[in-house]
Amino acid sequence: MRVGVLALQGAFAEHVAIIRRLEADTTPVRLPHHLEGLDGLIIPGGESTTMSGLMLSYRLRSEIMRRVEQGFPVLGTCAGMVLLAREVADARIEPVAAMAMRVRRNAFGRQRESFEVDLSIPVLGNGPFPGVFIRAPVIEQAEDSVEVLARLPEGRYSGVAAGAVVAARQGNLLACAFHPELTDDLRFHRYFLDIVDGKR
Repeated sequence: MRVGVLALQGAFAEHVAIIRRLEADTTPVRLPHHLEGLDGLIIPGGESTTMSGLMLSYRLRSEIMRRVEQGFPVLGTCAGMVLLAREVADARIEPVAAMAMRVRRNAFGRQRESFEVDLSIPVLGNGPFPGVFIRAPVIEQAEDSVEVLARLPEGRYSGVAAGAVVAARQGNLLACAFHPELTDDLRFHRYFLDIVDGKR
């Protein structure tokens, strides 16, 4: 199994390290030809407007879109979730438009509004998953084809209500508003690798 990590900008090194810990092969992706031979791709967190512009400049957006249409598995975390969405409330971003959902970037406010909270994610098994939210987006609306995997638990959040969707899956596409690569819990990445393995 060989999984690429988009390495244009953002927290890609942490994803690379986790994939290696799970004993899968991984490689950074910066140009379209780097996608050749891959079984899946991770789009990490970072600055979604910058990443969107770079994906267009390097002609990665169209190549990723083409592969997604053929069932290519992709995991998008934080900014990666924004880029996977069909609709984004920011005209500066041209997303891959792969998942049938609308996402609002920086939904919780600025860096100082970052937080951690335990999430219930039943597909990962028993026990809460540590959700690390840093200038995080949120899924505002999703079509029936999108499976909700996690919601914000009860609590007070800046600009976002409890119960808001923060992780979802649509076929071979997986997205989350938090940063699983910043924890020692490998279950979310393992879940994605199971999706990749099922597609091979």
